[in-house]
Formats: sequence, C-alpha cells, structure tokens
Amino acid sequence: MFDIQTQLYEGQDIRFGPIDHEKDAEIEAKWTHDSDFMRMMDTAPARPMSAALIKKQYEKLEKQIEESKNLYHFTVRAKTDDRLMGTAAVQRIEWTNGNAFLRLGIGAAEDRGKGYGTQALQMLLRFAFAELNLFRVSAMVPEYNETAIALLKKFGFTQEVCRRKALERDGRRWDFYVFGLLKDEWQDRARA
Repeated sequence: MFDIQTQLYEGQDIRFGPIDHEKDAEIEAKWTHDSDFMRMMDTAPARPMSAALIKKQYEKLEKQIEESKNLYHFTVRAKTDDRLMGTAAVQRIEWTNGNAFLRLGIGAAEDRGKGYGTQALQMLLRFAFAELNLFRVSAMVPEYNETAIALLKKFGFTQEVCRRKALERDGRRWDFYVFGLLKDEWQDRARA
C-alpha cells in the first residue's frame, strides 16, 4: 500500500509533468502521423496534424482543465532526459458519484512495450484513488487494442460493457469495450 511518503508523480523510469507548449507540440504532431497509434487512442478517423494545430489543442485543453474541474491531464516523461513519451489523464470526473475515465498512451513506437505504460497506469490509478479519492475508474478500449486490454486486466480491471460492432476500421466491424476498476479492488491488489 502507498503512504504519504510515496512520490505521487514519479515512477521507476518515468514521471508525470505539465505540457510544454514549445517542445511537446512538435513531438506530439509526429505521433499523429502514426495511424496505428492514433487508432489505438481515438475512435475518430486518424489524421496527421501540425505542431500549430497541436498547440491550439493544448490551449483548448488547458482552458477546459481550468473551467471544468473534472479533468487532470499529465504528460508522461522520461526521468533521465525529460523527453515526452506519452500522455495520461483522469477525465470526465463525476465528483458526486466518484467516477471517472482514464486515458493513457505512449506515443513513439520505440517507447512502447518497455513497461512505461505499466508504470504510468500504476501512477494514474494511485492519483485517481489515493489523491482524488474516486470510487471507480473506467477505460474505453477498442477490441483490436490487445495491448491495452492486457494491461487493464493485469491491474484487475473487469470488462463491464461490450458495444458490439461499434467501430469500423478497414472494412471490418469491431467491438468497443468499457473496463472498470473499483477503489477497493485497487487497494486489495496494492496490498498483495
């Protein structure tokens, strides 16, 4: 279990940080040129974006964070060189019910499959449950994102919803899943 001394925004190899408008936009724009990454992160059609458009999205995101009070967005950075590696968020928070959705992505292909997503999800869950005191979190994942499904199951998430054939990619229909994890389930796993 975690105690107050546990570093909230740092893992073994990564840390959470704020958006750097000057450096991050160029890097994140490159990720949008990777259709595999974009299709794993979003159900909207994948499209490449410019750094200028990414900067505009950052401004919109920061305004939404300030005004809505139901979104926490982090960049995922390498501890060694502060390099942007991905993004993580607790979003669509329903404070009355203690519910929220998680979103996580490791951007560059060379950074995937190295355990950074595992570290980021562990940190994100601690933030959601221990810092925000949420009761449950959910994650939405397309059927074809087998890596994300395996990661969620590794942390004890349960598939709660299957939206049958809700997505179309390359002429094929795919299911869209919603996974959920309760605070006490997270605490039980953290104690083990």
